[in-house]
Amino acid sequence: MRIRPAAPAELPALQDVERAAGAPFRDLGMPEIAEDDPPALDVLERYHRCGRCWVAADEEDGRPLAYLIAEPVDGALHVEQVSVHPDAARRGMGRALLAHAAHRAREEGLTALTLTTFAEVPWNAPYYARLGFRTLGEDELTPGLRRIRAEESAHGLDHWPRVSMRLELPRGETAFGGPAR
Repeated sequence: MRIRPAAPAELPALQDVERAAGAPFRDLGMPEIAEDDPPALDVLERYHRCGRCWVAADEEDGRPLAYLIAEPVDGALHVEQVSVHPDAARRGMGRALLAHAAHRAREEGLTALTLTTFAEVPWNAPYYARLGFRTLGEDELTPGLRRIRAEESAHGLDHWPRVSMRLELPRGETAFGGPAR
């Protein structure tokens, strides 16, 4: 796997990754999530233009198997979406994308990664907690995270328990242990 910026021609493939990554939610009784539309091409293009749309690409043919989009929010790099195609799951692609985002955030002087996610989905909040993210209390939400949570609520995502999470990015270390590169 190779982490790299997404190419403009690959943006439709990221939508395919998103659709496939959503399918397992059906088995959890969350069909609305499984059927939710992926980010629109103009949204993906905006992240791409800002240099915040990365893919985990297949070593052999270079096609995207996973992707991450993010944007700065209140001094942190907020992970808007990270999705791994189920055929490529459990190979460390999500973790590698998050580590790449953490490295880039540190280069930009940002102090943390943040994200919002489903509290009870095994590959959501419990996974991020294993990577060192901590759940934020309501009183710890920044104005930007409050805005994001309000948008998610308006989209119907609060039908299932959701949390906001944060991973501090200490200087001189990578996000997931070891020295910074």
